[in-house]
Amino acid sequence: MDYRIEKDSLGEVKVPKDALFGPQTQRSRNNFKFGKLMPMPIIHALLQIKKAAAVVNSKDGNLDQDKANSIVNTIDTILNGNYRNEFPLHVYQTGSGTQTNMNVNEVISHLAEELNSAVKIHPNDDVNKSQSSNDTFPTAMMIAANDAINQLLPTLKTLVQKLNEKEIAYKTVVKIGRTHLQDATPITFGQEISGWKSAIQHDIDFLEENKKTLLELPIGGTAVGTGLNTPNHFDSDMVKQISKQLNEQFKVAPNKFQGLANHTGITMVHGILKTLATDLIKVGNDIRFLASGPRAGYDELNIPSNEPGSSIMPGKVNPTQIEALTMVGAEVMGNDTTINFANSQGNFEMNVYKPLIITKFLESANLLRESVESFTDKLVNGMTINQDRMNELLKNSLMLVTALSPHIGYERSAKIAQKAKKNSTTLKVAALASGVTEEEFNKWVVARDMTNIDR
Repeated sequence: MDYRIEKDSLGEVKVPKDALFGPQTQRSRNNFKFGKLMPMPIIHALLQIKKAAAVVNSKDGNLDQDKANSIVNTIDTILNGNYRNEFPLHVYQTGSGTQTNMNVNEVISHLAEELNSAVKIHPNDDVNKSQSSNDTFPTAMMIAANDAINQLLPTLKTLVQKLNEKEIAYKTVVKIGRTHLQDATPITFGQEISGWKSAIQHDIDFLEENKKTLLELPIGGTAVGTGLNTPNHFDSDMVKQISKQLNEQFKVAPNKFQGLANHTGITMVHGILKTLATDLIKVGNDIRFLASGPRAGYDELNIPSNEPGSSIMPGKVNPTQIEALTMVGAEVMGNDTTINFANSQGNFEMNVYKPLIITKFLESANLLRESVESFTDKLVNGMTINQDRMNELLKNSLMLVTALSPHIGYERSAKIAQKAKKNSTTLKVAALASGVTEEEFNKWVVARDMTNIDR
């Protein structure tokens, strides 16, 4: 026989012979065989919650010390080992995450008895003591989401640092600016980069300011937020213990009814990830357009040649890192739509889209972290300028006429620009033909002065 018989409240279940999980996990395996597996950060967070509960319950005298020690030691073994196969449940299951909560309880219970057969551990009565899936799973969501943002932030800060280095390097390189995809007045490339850098820095600031909402843990609310079957101060004791284990300053959710039924913080912080995605797409698009060419585009930037760009056109180089980054951005925006809808679907005391919400959140945060790291390393680091091309486009731009406007007026300046365009001459030729002296033109039309960089 390659299976064993176990029982739960519904009857007998055939469970794989060597599996550490039990009947409730197996029932979920039988009923939900589609989609992605539950992300491991959620499993790890649940393990930390179970560990904290064993410690707190034993201190309160609600759990035998030998059982508590067995649970803690078993969880440490799982966290330090390779037990991925014991957590086989999918995202698409019960919307409260109950089956994953029980999966964790069962694995702890079975492994604990393997490690110390003298102590019997029950998945519900011992591992899940003073808890409900309805408060452990949303607590795990907050822990996992907070950790994902903590991992993303250093990557974003590295990108800002690299952009700052490029800004300094090209601080005085004057080029033509563009608005509405048309020529505008001069700008330095350093100034242009500073705009990109500031956009990402704003996103970092927004994340750092708002991620504190992810520190609110609804543990202790149990089934509907009332705290049924928990001892006094269980919620605050749990939060203190989890904070100690994870070296983080979590706090008790100010309203556990909200913590179980609404995932406001996760939804709001993911909105910042969506905003970050839009800013990254904008920066990426700017770079790939400025690097377009090399003969029939802007050709102001040179980007690294990471791989051949075409299977038919030899020597072609494509902005592949940007293409990957912008696809990630598109996925993050789609995830935001999913999360917003899912968060709106809480009914009374429970939102039953929990596994989907946290999966999409973690997917966005991890994709952004990985793609930004790649973008920074494989494109931004190696990005250089084609200064001759920048000078050529600057010299031929008709929008330098803006510098004449304070001296000869808007209407006369416009006619000069229109004449230069119509006759395919330089702005200077058209200006001199209109009565502006060469001395005046050379004094008034100085591209560097138009950037105000020396102010």
